[in-house]
Amino acid sequence: MKVLLVGSGGREHALAWRVAQDSRPVDLHCAPGNPGIALHAHCHPVRAEDAEGILALARELNVELVVVGPEAPLVSGLADALRKNGIAVFGPSRAAAAIEGSKSFAKDVMRAAAVPTARTLPIARVPCVIKVDGLAAGKGVFVCTTQAELDDALRAAAAFEQPLVIEELLEGTEVSVFALCDGVNAIPLPAAQDYKRAFDGDEGPNTGGMGSFSPAPDIDVDELVESIHRPVLAELARRYAPFVGVLFAGVMLTETGPRVLEFNCRFGDPETQSLLPRIEEAFVDALGAAASGDARGVDLAVADDVAVTVVITAGDYPEHGDQGSPIEGIEDAERSGALVFHAGTALHGDRVVTNGGRVLAVTGVGPTLENARTHAYEAAGYISFPGSRYRSDIAKEAAVVR
Repeated sequence: MKVLLVGSGGREHALAWRVAQDSRPVDLHCAPGNPGIALHAHCHPVRAEDAEGILALARELNVELVVVGPEAPLVSGLADALRKNGIAVFGPSRAAAAIEGSKSFAKDVMRAAAVPTARTLPIARVPCVIKVDGLAAGKGVFVCTTQAELDDALRAAAAFEQPLVIEELLEGTEVSVFALCDGVNAIPLPAAQDYKRAFDGDEGPNTGGMGSFSPAPDIDVDELVESIHRPVLAELARRYAPFVGVLFAGVMLTETGPRVLEFNCRFGDPETQSLLPRIEEAFVDALGAAASGDARGVDLAVADDVAVTVVITAGDYPEHGDQGSPIEGIEDAERSGALVFHAGTALHGDRVVTNGGRVLAVTGVGPTLENARTHAYEAAGYISFPGSRYRSDIAKEAAVVR
């Protein structure tokens, strides 16, 4: 089977790694890829946002399936361009991807589908959450509990030059719930928890994600998918926008029940790096079944193991990334048995160097959460570059509870 994976981040490296583990032979290609993905796939210098270039590459390679990783190409209509040319795609159309591309559209869909979500507020008043309506690379959500935080949030949000959505601030435990979708059916995947704030103790600005673990404890995934994903799938289909791909719901488990914070139209990052090491077989077949419009027979085996992922970032992330700094210790981390997923890296000659804000994700897998967490942090300790840092408390509280 010949597959083209679109993207260049840690999520796409995890997808490439998972596809390479399947017993079914796969001729895997990636555009544009990164140094880690290149260990599993043939990489091509075509940007994910270049729809014409991706289409030309897919035709040239005569691929059987295209898997689109990032949200921006999906929201701009890459899947539509491919499907119009007879190419199977795991990823939603532009109309369906609006579930992530527009917070106000997602709110409208949830209201119509009777899916519980945070109330929209008419004015910004603490406590509240300020959200940029469109895509913001994980940096467009501002939790405001003081007037100073609200003032800062409004200034920061204005820089995106997009409409804003103002919501009530919900309290509880946040979980990431995924389902593979074929336009009608939803196949639940294991839940995960991620850590969005930049610093220990959930302090500092929101980021694209500083770490994750899976499975999230005490979660009935089937029940959540039944009450959240399936009604939304039905509503999107009613609007002639059937959703094909992975539908990702960020859910707050409140005292009064689950409430949806947001929807995403793709796998999460860094949740994917904790989720996919637990998927045991036939992953690419599952993606292909969803892309073909019939995932009813999909039955993904999930290991009992726990996975913990620690993201290593540039020192000034999320304000700034880092480019060109040599990275040490990747091989040592891998020799310890951990998985190292490349996110913001590049090659300078034969050296791996930094090329972004979130540089690497290190995943430890073990029979218990504490074991997986210890494994991940021991491996992360081998890796360094000037200014490198990571949170020290990923999954810490959950490990204590368990």
